[in-house]
Amino acid sequence: MKHIFLIFFIAMGLYGAVVKSPIISVNKDETEATISVDKIDVGVSGFIVHSVDKNHEMILKNAVVVEFDKDSKIAKLKLEKYTQLDSNALPSGKWGIKNGDMAVLAFGYSRGLLIAPNEDIYYKVAKSANIQWIHPDIFATYLSFSGHPTPLRADFTKMSTTTSVGLIYLFLNDRVYTLDAKSFKILTVTEVKLAQESVNLPFYTRVEKIEASWWGEGSGRLKEYEPYYYELIIKANSKNRELYDIVKNSDEKIKKLLKLFEIKE
Repeated sequence: MKHIFLIFFIAMGLYGAVVKSPIISVNKDETEATISVDKIDVGVSGFIVHSVDKNHEMILKNAVVVEFDKDSKIAKLKLEKYTQLDSNALPSGKWGIKNGDMAVLAFGYSRGLLIAPNEDIYYKVAKSANIQWIHPDIFATYLSFSGHPTPLRADFTKMSTTTSVGLIYLFLNDRVYTLDAKSFKILTVTEVKLAQESVNLPFYTRVEKIEASWWGEGSGRLKEYEPYYYELIIKANSKNRELYDIVKNSDEKIKKLLKLFEIKE
């Protein structure tokens, strides 16, 4: 068991440092850009910072790494509108992304949220990693305000923005999936053999009841832990072969989710 947790500690310790690299190319409609970087994982998210003048900078776009060539050291970024600071009180402009603008990636990777099925597993996993944990009680409270006893992908995204959490750790069937909190892409999968004797739904939290809306997506009570969270991560990782093989070799309830993949045998 100590050996397993040492490996897990090392795997989780790989993240934490913010990666900054200038844009070296951007397409005309500003949906794709490239940077040069020694190493980066596909799925790592961040944003593009534009220098308005020597004293002022502005975030223009969200960015997610979609490709990385280890030989050329070139990473391709998918760019989308940056909405985290939307406010009518903030100034706006028509600035465009230019070569030399800074890509800031892995922002918030020193802070994580761990989703676990019970208290025992939560604390065993949490103690094995040197990271600043945001307690699931905070997420549960956020869900209560939203009226979502079943957490939606959008809830994870909004929570990560509010609390500057960069990583989601999700325990499923003796594995911990490390996900980028915004892209929900899998960064690592680590095997951690732990006995699962009970399940708290929707996840371990000391919040006794998450309030529910009268209607709408997320307003129903979660009935099963593993199938639901597998479905969430599959939808964001439908071309991930490792995840596909894991699901294929799981029990029948999980196997039913194979239809969500975009992988041909």
